Amino acid sequence: MKTKKTIALLLALLLVSVFAACGKTDAPDSGAQTVSPTPDAGTPGESDGESADFTPPEVIRIGMECEYAPYNWTQFEETEFSVPIGGGAYADGYDVQIAKIIADGLGSRLEVVKTEWDGLPPSLTSGMIDLIIAGMTDTPDRRETIDFTDVYWISDVVIVVMKDGPYANAASLSDFAGAKITGQLSTLHYDLVDKIDGVDKQEAMADFPTMLMSLTSGKIDGYIAERPTALAAELSNPEVTYIAFDAGSGFGEEVPVSVGVRKSDGGLKAAVDAILAGISEDERAQIMRDAVMRQPLAD
Repeated sequence: MKTKKTIALLLALLLVSVFAACGKTDAPDSGAQTVSPTPDAGTPGESDGESADFTPPEVIRIGMECEYAPYNWTQFEETEFSVPIGGGAYADGYDVQIAKIIADGLGSRLEVVKTEWDGLPPSLTSGMIDLIIAGMTDTPDRRETIDFTDVYWISDVVIVVMKDGPYANAASLSDFAGAKITGQLSTLHYDLVDKIDGVDKQEAMADFPTMLMSLTSGKIDGYIAERPTALAAELSNPEVTYIAFDAGSGFGEEVPVSVGVRKSDGGLKAAVDAILAGISEDERAQIMRDAVMRQPLAD
């Protein structure tokens, strides 16, 4: 019988192959994890905030949910990978490791600020945080209030279901006609529910732990997620699985995620883009693979 760690390794390797197939990022193939921030060549006072006088902050405050494994999660044990978030708790995950690289590249001290999903953009625009690194996708609606860096991860979209449920053998979106499906509030995932003909669309839910609980309790038949979060759910709960789709039978969507930044912080955006460009695709894949293996209950 395969152990859970063996299954985790096999699925993590699959995850990496999916990332490679989803498309290229702007990152070069060099092995450097950080680069010195490049001063922005824009003229001070431009509307996008770019300035040749950009100075990295002493402390860089990063907002994330800490409830979105393997991108980010909360744990109560300090490790070499974790960052304290107060109350005896620590944050870890793919986003945390990317945040560390960015902070190191800026020469700033990293502070992770645990923030509810809907509160992330307002916290950024109000100055409570400096960047959003939370598996967030650059969308036209979000660009009305905030700006985004280059992409730092790309994934495909799947549906998480019960392993012994009526949709465990689904192969296309049409197989989910009549199913009770939801997604997280204020996300692309929830909007994608409308692509399923005949679906019984449920109310959006606040976070992924709530959706997982609703699935296992029978309140819903499935929820939409990116493959890394679906994989994390499967590893932490053997009762669930996820449905990935062949080309032409699924959502036809790739989900790129970027760092959220204030529109007035063009210098910071340029510096973060330069740092992200120094992380090769192989490094990004390895960081995600390690986060999947390390996420709570993966052992």
